[in-house]
Amino acid sequence: MLLQAGDLNTGAFDPFDELIPIAHRYGAWVHVDGAFGLWTAASAKYRHLLRGAELADSWTSDAHKWLNTPFDCGYAFVADADAHRCAFAHGTSYRVHVAGVRDQIDWTPDWSRRARGIATYAALRELGRAGVAALVDRSCAHARALVQRIGSLAGAQVVSKPSINQGLVRFLDARPGAADLDHDRRTEEVIARIVATGEAFFGATTWRGQRCMRVSVCNWRTNADDVARAVNAARQALAASAA
Repeated sequence: MLLQAGDLNTGAFDPFDELIPIAHRYGAWVHVDGAFGLWTAASAKYRHLLRGAELADSWTSDAHKWLNTPFDCGYAFVADADAHRCAFAHGTSYRVHVAGVRDQIDWTPDWSRRARGIATYAALRELGRAGVAALVDRSCAHARALVQRIGSLAGAQVVSKPSINQGLVRFLDARPGAADLDHDRRTEEVIARIVATGEAFFGATTWRGQRCMRVSVCNWRTNADDVARAVNAARQALAASAA
């Protein structure tokens, strides 16, 4: 069973404490995709969203999101060490095996890689538990502000309020009789205009059949002034596209 900790579009979390016991009752392996969401464990405000996630059999997360490390820093955790090693280990006649020594090749899907752990260690060493918690809380607050303030502009619509740091906004075609495809087109157009200003970067995504602007905040440098500038860029883009 695959469960979500922080959906990429909405930041939603599955109810782990309800679903994992059911899956285990029937002998299923439970994996939690926590690219964003596992980091909320550091936050007193948001860690309740992970209640029961510790019961899973495996978890994955990314450091290149909230820790702001290089892009290829990702993690896989498996509760059963033997299952973890058996999934990735691969023996050959030309490799040297030393009994009792942990070989990192046996624990990851790739054999040739740079020392990605150094960037992770450096980020965690600098931030500490309190710093990670503050980064999570700050990013979530900025995401909520962006979605609420942009979504309240004339011609905009909040599609999904952020559970954490992800949310969705849609831009509507004001013409009488406008259909979903017209709203999709306008959403793409307004996003392009915002990006063209250089004030903020937003991407488009499809959520339940509708094109939306995805709001995602995880950069440690994002502040309230950045939020205000992004909202203003959206306001100008809406006005320009309506002219």
